[in-house]
Amino acid sequence: MSGVIENVISNAIVQSFSKKFSDHLVLDAAIVGGGPSAMVAARYLAEAGKKVAVFERKLAPGGGTWGGGMLFNEVVVQDSALHILDKFNIRHTPIADADGYHTLDSVEMASALIYGAVHAGAKIFNSMSVEDIVFKAGKVNGLVINWTPVERLGMHVDPLTVIADAVIDGTGHPSEIIKMATDKAMIAIDTPSGKIEGERPMWVDSGEASTVENTKEYFPGLFACGMSANNCSGGYRMGPIFGGMLLSGKKAAELVIDFLNK
Repeated sequence: MSGVIENVISNAIVQSFSKKFSDHLVLDAAIVGGGPSAMVAARYLAEAGKKVAVFERKLAPGGGTWGGGMLFNEVVVQDSALHILDKFNIRHTPIADADGYHTLDSVEMASALIYGAVHAGAKIFNSMSVEDIVFKAGKVNGLVINWTPVERLGMHVDPLTVIADAVIDGTGHPSEIIKMATDKAMIAIDTPSGKIEGERPMWVDSGEASTVENTKEYFPGLFACGMSANNCSGGYRMGPIFGGMLLSGKKAAELVIDFLNK
């Protein structure tokens, strides 16, 4: 019979994806954005036995890691985050004239972070956009999702929902999820103004420290990591140095684990 193998392949893909997707419509933690801090958080959460999924708008997760600095596909990480690189088996080389700093291949880093998160048990759903949050009884309870092409084409297609005990905003500079919460749910977040403070210009040392410091729970059930956290609390940006991003992801996971275990 002609076409049998083609139908077997199509059916296998549909059934396998449908099971994966339906199994992750209710989560312990939903992470929005697939950048480096998100991937680190996903791995630590999965290793702690939490049911976690990452929702990435683009086709390829990895965030701003792939291109390195201005498409020179190398990035820098400082000593304090080397234990995370080693955990993901990412190679690094000391910088001769900058004690405590190391270069590494950005493509290796991006692919290793993705691989590490998935093999720890996290699931990644790419080409999915978050268009709203689920907000019930004064708490963020999940995400409203749709396909990215639907969003970009402006098609009138109703979304689906993902329920999660904790949501991590890993959307980077725009802090998209927390912005939805402040704009639509009209909540006050844990910042001096109760609103998103906005990212400041580049200051590497300050930005690295504040990325970790600003990683926290901003509203019950709603956390931010990486550059999203810095944007929320008014931290400085830091360019193609990623130690703070990695440490932020680890801290976000630890905070969410404590939150879920209460």
